[in-house]
Amino acid sequence: MDSVRATSNGDCNGAAPTVLSNGPIPIQKVIIDTDPGIDDAMAILMAFQTPDVDILGLTTVFGNVTTKQATNNALLLCEIAGRPDVPVAEGSPEPLKGGLPRIADFVHGTNGFGNLSLPPPKRNKIEKNASEFMVEMASKYPGEVSILALGPLTNLALAVKRDSSFAKNVKRVVILGGAFFASGNVNPAAEANIHGDPEAADIVFTSGANIDVVGLNITTQVQFTDADLSELRQCSGKYTKFVGDICQFYRDWHVKSDGVCGIFLHDPVSFALLVRPDFFTFKTGVVRVETQGICAGHTLMDHGLKRWNTSNPWTGYSPVRVAWTVDLDGILSFIKGLLMKL
Repeated sequence: MDSVRATSNGDCNGAAPTVLSNGPIPIQKVIIDTDPGIDDAMAILMAFQTPDVDILGLTTVFGNVTTKQATNNALLLCEIAGRPDVPVAEGSPEPLKGGLPRIADFVHGTNGFGNLSLPPPKRNKIEKNASEFMVEMASKYPGEVSILALGPLTNLALAVKRDSSFAKNVKRVVILGGAFFASGNVNPAAEANIHGDPEAADIVFTSGANIDVVGLNITTQVQFTDADLSELRQCSGKYTKFVGDICQFYRDWHVKSDGVCGIFLHDPVSFALLVRPDFFTFKTGVVRVETQGICAGHTLMDHGLKRWNTSNPWTGYSPVRVAWTVDLDGILSFIKGLLMKL
């Protein structure tokens, strides 16, 4: 996607972002692993609005809601987007080590959509579970499938454990997670997705897959203000009222939790990283995840600035790319351009 240069003025006229390319725009085959979730819903509807993204399926995981509720929400989002043909595969209901998952219903509402009353989905999930579906698609299209991981990484870790070739078959994994040299949002040490299953996260980060990750150090910089949300609600797009309505609960939580009169755009930023990596600069290094103690879920990257005298837990693993800076004006214009044409 480096050949794609998109711009948008963020107006409500329904015009698609301008796309310039020196040749045919490549179609990206994408699986979205998700725990929708208000900002997940925003990112997923953005993906459905992007013609050069071929969504092979949605896979679901716990996090913002339970896995069962995430599956319900994913099916609803496919219907809202007019894409009931897109398969939804349900993933793990719990972290790799078992136990009750942490559910962020206080952020997203009991149903994940700000407690907005919605009808049940008209269709069912597919029979395959999430890791089976991921492995099948990566094997069917080796080197072509990208995964956008918006929740805890349990399903991806299970896919890595299921098939030793999975990490190499996948074209790219874009992860929303971590708090690189920034404070976490579950506690000072950890970001919610990584904290939700730190063992799974460490398996994925050390799997050898081609990984780009964007953490709280970037996503908390990208916000919709109250004025942006008001502008969104006033647009006449088919789904802007739905997005505006679910964002009210999310906005109220941000005021109480962070003193922000608006919302952080965590998941939309992650989708932007998938299709517009030119908005970002990166640092590259091996990332490991603490799996126990008060720092469980902490992500720490070896910057490669020192030649170590002896091996350590970072030695011998493939580096990943960590988003380090972001073009705020560019990414906000891009996000608004997609959401306001919904």
